[in-house]
Amino acid sequence: MTSLTQRSSGLVQRRTEASRNAADKERAAGGGAGSSEDDAQSRRDEQDDDDKGDSKETRLTLMEEVLLLGLKDREVICKSDAPTGDVLLDEALKHVKETQPPETVQNWIELLSGETWNPLKLHYQLRNVRERLAKNLVEKGVLTTEKQNFLLFDMTTHPLTNNNIKQRLIKKVQEAVLDKWVNDPHRMDRRLLALIYLAHASDVLENAFAPLLDEQYDLATKRVRQLLDLDPEVECLKANTNEVLWAVVAAFTK
Repeated sequence: MTSLTQRSSGLVQRRTEASRNAADKERAAGGGAGSSEDDAQSRRDEQDDDDKGDSKETRLTLMEEVLLLGLKDREVICKSDAPTGDVLLDEALKHVKETQPPETVQNWIELLSGETWNPLKLHYQLRNVRERLAKNLVEKGVLTTEKQNFLLFDMTTHPLTNNNIKQRLIKKVQEAVLDKWVNDPHRMDRRLLALIYLAHASDVLENAFAPLLDEQYDLATKRVRQLLDLDPEVECLKANTNEVLWAVVAAFTK
């Protein structure tokens, strides 16, 4: 029932988006010769906005992007041991570096997420991941922090405050499987490919596709299914591949 409700909600959003698109086309048709100049200026402004969105202050990590995709607008292996500057990633890499004998990628995912049954390895778990990611997004001006009272206690929430960044992220994910689809995972941007797999594993990829028209939605989900149906063991043997990426994919799609 929950899935049906979410699907229906997404359909309403997509139809609303379709209505807006139709209205935009009508206005464009009635604009005459001046509309071309307006469109060109609009595209330039949009590009400027995208460039500003790539500034140092708003560059997001993969985990932050996955968390951001999962937020509703009104809701609140180790090739190098050099520090990355990302606290969570550096913490994970420190565990990997110091552990002998080495663990498999599958084991590390279980250990770092706290899903291991071995009580002697619980210290590997990364603590308060969601809250720490949310605080990072607060520092970058994407979220804000509020206190809400729930009967007997106060709860800290992080509502979205900069919707432009989230919309750029959604657009990037949509384009990867629509307008910029290359039909070959090895030709896709690796970071974007990883984002799609991680967003799917985190059950937030649907949020990026909900605003699409029905036909676009079906095409996008079909192409994601093509990615999910790939055999990671086969893909990791191909030329110029990223073995760690496919090992993580294997762990999440097994």
